[in-house]
Amino acid sequence: MKLSGLQKYIILQCFDSKNKLDRKVLLGFYGSNKKNPSKEIMVNSITNSIERLIKKGLIVGFGEITKEKVYINKIRLTRAGQVLAKKALGEQRHLPFKAKF
Repeated sequence: MKLSGLQKYIILQCFDSKNKLDRKVLLGFYGSNKKNPSKEIMVNSITNSIERLIKKGLIVGFGEITKEKVYINKIRLTRAGQVLAKKALGEQRHLPFKAKF
């Protein structure tokens, strides 16, 4: 299953927390960039990634449902998500090396 960098980050953060994870923690994905996108773009991309992971059955979202929207406050891994997280931990991670020539 192909996952984006943000989706892998979400799954690994949930795996490390061992409990329900607050979605505000996920803004840390953008913390290392020099040029951060606006707050609105960050929140929208995190929301889209969470919704796609829920549709794939890898995480469960907890929050409120209104007539117009669904507000997801906390997330937790499912069993399939835990298996995928263990598999992702076994892969070699990309290190942020800066080439100086």
